[in-house]
Amino acid sequence: MKVIGEDIKKGEFKSVYLLYGEEEYLKKQYRDRLKEAITGDDTMNYSYFDGDNANVRDIIDVCETMPFFSEKRLVVMENTGFLKSSNDQLADYIKNIPDYLIMVFVEKEIDKRNKVYKAIDSAGYICEMKPQTTATLEKWIAGLLAKNNLKISRDACDLILDKTGAGMEYIRQEIDKLVSYCYGRDVVTVQDVEDVCSTQTTSHIFDMISAIANKKQQQALDLYYDLLALKEPPMRILYLIVRQFNGILQVKELMSKGVSGRDIASRIGVAPFVAGKYQAQAKYFEMNTLIDALNECASTEEGVKQGKINDKLGVELLIIKYSM
Repeated sequence: MKVIGEDIKKGEFKSVYLLYGEEEYLKKQYRDRLKEAITGDDTMNYSYFDGDNANVRDIIDVCETMPFFSEKRLVVMENTGFLKSSNDQLADYIKNIPDYLIMVFVEKEIDKRNKVYKAIDSAGYICEMKPQTTATLEKWIAGLLAKNNLKISRDACDLILDKTGAGMEYIRQEIDKLVSYCYGRDVVTVQDVEDVCSTQTTSHIFDMISAIANKKQQQALDLYYDLLALKEPPMRILYLIVRQFNGILQVKELMSKGVSGRDIASRIGVAPFVAGKYQAQAKYFEMNTLIDALNECASTEEGVKQGKINDKLGVELLIIKYSM
């Protein structure tokens, strides 16, 4: 990200950029910063393609159009799938990209064996937008509030992360709510966060799994009913439970091998903040229990799809079984 920042500062750009990874907020931010720096409000020399209209021949035709009263033409492609599927035509074009053209790819998933990826790696710059560390997120939150003359305590900051998870887009929305709520004051308190910030579904799932681990059956069921009241589909809740159990299992395996907390987060592809929660929950589960729970989740999903059991009841029975 520092490289992109330096390019923007100097006004000297690579021929092609690839922004990829889990952190949507950062991808959008740097995509927009590049657009602003390269073309600004110039719509004649800017083109955008996404997964719904990303035809390689059309893209190349646009790329071959010389810029109009400008030195550069910018073409942004987002969630096209070109970095996962083979596309020799596009890869070959990037290898011989015109000097007036700048291409920006924004993708969530990529395959580093892909020819387009290799062509970008050779001709331009690749930046992975990873989930940020807890320390980075806390500093960022404090900075956003400071711009509005607000301070925040560590406890209040931690509570924001507990409620929102590590996604920066969601955190930003909650910070905007806090800024409005605390207008005319100079400190954001824990109570302010409780009053204003919404608890994301994934945070409910974390709490539910903790309740299951501690055999607090009624609490686990209450959290499940809360999610249903929020119109969360039972199969979506089951998917999140599976993701949670799978994350805990991966962390438990890595911990048994002596892998450090920071390395664990990197290996399983989550923010250190999330990995820390997995680590805290891992001590309450035996490896066999986690494997059994994942198999039970798969059986529940299959039973629902085959019409053998109601989806709401199936998830409820699963929660009951592992919180007994």
